[in-house]
Amino acid sequence: MILFCAGIAAFGQTTVKPKNPKYDAELAKRLGGDAMGLRSYVLAILKTGPKDAEIPAADKPKIFQGHFANMQRLAKEGSLVVAGPFADPERKFRGLFILNVKTVEEARKLVETDPVIKSGMMIAELVPWYGSAALLEVNNIHERIAQENP
Repeated sequence: MILFCAGIAAFGQTTVKPKNPKYDAELAKRLGGDAMGLRSYVLAILKTGPKDAEIPAADKPKIFQGHFANMQRLAKEGSLVVAGPFADPERKFRGLFILNVKTVEEARKLVETDPVIKSGMMIAELVPWYGSAALLEVNNIHERIAQENP
C-alpha cells in the first residue's frame, strides 16, 4: 500500500523543463520564435495545374524564368523562406514554398504573383504550418554557400 501511495504522489508532480543554456533572447525575438523557438508559416504545395499540357513547350522556359525571378524577389522581401522542387516522376507534386506569413489569404496573394500559377501550369495548395523560427535564417546562409543562382 505504501508503494501505491508513493506512485500516486510522484504521478501528480509536474516536471520542470530545463532551460536551454544556449538560448538567445534577442535572436528569438528578432525571428519571432515562441518559447519553443517555433512560429507560424504557410506551406504552398505546388502541383501540376490544369493548363500544364496546353502550354507550348517553347513557352515554358520563359514562364520558369519568371518563376525563378519571382522566387528571388519574394526571398529578398523576406516572404519566401524556403523553396524547392519535388522529385516526383509522375509530376503531380512539383515544388514547395514555405512562406513567412500568418494566414492562408496572405500566402494566396503571394503565390498568385508567380508566372507558373498565373499560367495555370501549376496550382498551389496552401496549408498553415508551425515550424522552427530558425528557418528565417536559411536564405542568409544559402547566399553564402551557393556558387550559382538559378
